[in-house]
Parts: sequence; C-alpha cells; structure tokens
Amino acid sequence: MSGRRYWLGFNHVAGVGPLRLARLREVFGSLQAAWEANADALRRAGLDSRTVDNLLETRRSLDLDAVQRRLDDLGAAFLTLEDPDYPALLRELPDAPPVLYVRGSLSASDRWAVAIVGTRKAGNYGLDMAFQLGADLAREGIAVISGLALGIDAAAHKGALEGGGRTIAVLPCGIDSVYPPDHRGLARAIADHGALVTEFPPDTQAEVKNFPARNRLISGLALGVIVVEAPLKSGALLTADSASEQGREVFAVPGPATSTASKGSNRLIQDGAKLILSVDDVLAELNLTRDGSETRAAVQEIVPENDTERAILACLGEEARHIDEVCRASGLPISTVSSALALMELKGLVRQMGGMQYSLNRGRGTPYTLD
Repeated sequence: MSGRRYWLGFNHVAGVGPLRLARLREVFGSLQAAWEANADALRRAGLDSRTVDNLLETRRSLDLDAVQRRLDDLGAAFLTLEDPDYPALLRELPDAPPVLYVRGSLSASDRWAVAIVGTRKAGNYGLDMAFQLGADLAREGIAVISGLALGIDAAAHKGALEGGGRTIAVLPCGIDSVYPPDHRGLARAIADHGALVTEFPPDTQAEVKNFPARNRLISGLALGVIVVEAPLKSGALLTADSASEQGREVFAVPGPATSTASKGSNRLIQDGAKLILSVDDVLAELNLTRDGSETRAAVQEIVPENDTERAILACLGEEARHIDEVCRASGLPISTVSSALALMELKGLVRQMGGMQYSLNRGRGTPYTLD
C-alpha cells in the first residue's frame, strides 16, 4: 500500500477533514511524515489539542494493515485524491473527501451523471416519476446518483437498473453497512451495476450528523440534481442547496399545489430551479446528447486513435488487467496510460472493471431487470 495507508489512517481521525488534511500535507511534505509527527509538531501545524489527542490515540490503536484486510474481506476498495480513478466531478470541489470507499466500480463515464432525490414518504406520482427518470437517464448513458433511501431514492436506483445503465448510491455510513437495512438486496444490485460509495470509514453508523455530508457527495458526483417530490422540510432540499453551492444545475418536478409532499419541490421552482417534465428537459439543459453512444462518438472524433491507444489495446483482452501490468507490457509511463485509458473508456473502447483493472469492451451488455 506504501503511502496510501496513511490516507486511511487520517480518515479515521475525528477532527481531520479535507482542509486540515491538505494543511498537514503542505506542512509535513507527506501524510506519512504527518502521521508520524510528535504532538508539538502537530500543534505547530495548526491542530487543536483535542484533534492532536484524537490523532495520537488513533495512531496507537489502529492497525492500518488490518483496515486494508477488512476492506479486502468486504470486497471494497478505497480511492484517494491522488488516484487517477477518483471521480473527476468530485475532485473539483474545494472540500472533496480525501478518501472514498467503494463497493462495485466507478467509471470515467460516470462524469455524465445526474442525481435524483426526494422524500422517503413518496406517493405513487413521485415514485413513478423517479423510476421513469432513472430508467430514461440510464438508457441515454447517464449514470444515476442517489442515496439508497426509502421512497424516491430507491425508485430512481431501480429505474436506472431497469434501464440497463449505471447507478451509484452514496451511503451515510461505512462501506460495511447498508442503510436502510431493508435495501440490502438493492445495494447488491447497485454494486453489480455501478457502485456504493461513502467517505465514512468502516464501522461508522448512519447518524443524523452524517446526512449533510452524504448529501453534498450526491450533488458533487453529478452534473445536476433533480428533486422529484419533497416537502418543505426535506433532506432533498439540502441536497439542492449543496448543488447550488457547488455550481451544479438544480431541477424540480412540479407537483399538485395542494400536495404537502410537493411543497418543497414546487418552492424550488418558484426560487429558480428548472422545471422538468421528462428526461428531454434535463438533457437539453445540460447539453447532453439524446444517446450516450453519440456522446462517445463525439469524444472519439475530438481525440482520434493514436500510437498510445494502439499500444494499450494490444495489451488488453477479455480478461481484466491491472493498470500496472498494462504499463509494464506497453512500456508506457503510468501518467500516459492512466489518461489514455480514461479517454478510451469514454469512447467505449475499454471497460473499467474496478480496482484500476481494464479489459476490452465488446459491448454495453444487456439490460438488468430488478425482481
């Protein structure tokens, strides 16, 4: 794991968030040096006494190798801000989480993603709209982001699966848990056709304080956020607020004026959110094509095949191959291979199988139907 282990270590330290971690890297030159620093040096770096105590206790009690083994046992991986596979949209944020835990796989094509959120106590109208929007976005090659919650979130995930596309669920807990527990089956399906992601380390329970952070990830992973059905006091509105702060587009599905469940989403429209009636409205506003294959074709026109791509394709086959193996076989540096693979995935030439492993893309696969 080399220096990556220290990202895991700091992710377990209460009081060390993205900004403090960036400061520690700047002061000490590396996370390993910061992890091994004494209390006085940590205080001089700007940490308060409580955070220093938390760090020293975590350093004493946490076995970083055991954490990695636990993730391996869970079938999970983790990404840091330094990893090429870290989501590009999320990396843009000044408070991007330093570590993301993942079950399933993230794809370069997930940069074309839209979030769908809303109330847990949804009516048939909201559930139908969320499902249909999720399915239609998936058919257009757009990944669907949501929070795995009851109601609108679950309907959006199920719609994306029904549409044969990718969907990503952002958890308010550790990657070793599913919240709510009733959605374990749905979570497995999502991991098989997308990813479960969280910034919280294993053994973190789904507490109220975690949901605002979860909501900011939902919007941060997406080009825009659709609020389908939400009362005036709803976490979905907080996600919409996060989207606005992050410079993402905010959409809302109108509901009956007399519906309590739609008062929040209707208010968003009054306040300037874009009213949408179908997926066409979203695609037009975000300047996305009607067909995901057209998007990939456009990328291929802009970036034609070259010697680098030919060398990489010669190293790949049906079986997944780690990026390090591709580097060795092609004789190309990791930076060249990483950037080329990202573009090749957008073109549909290769598939990212998780854990920085790639194979040739023989086709998009068949639609998935949720039982």
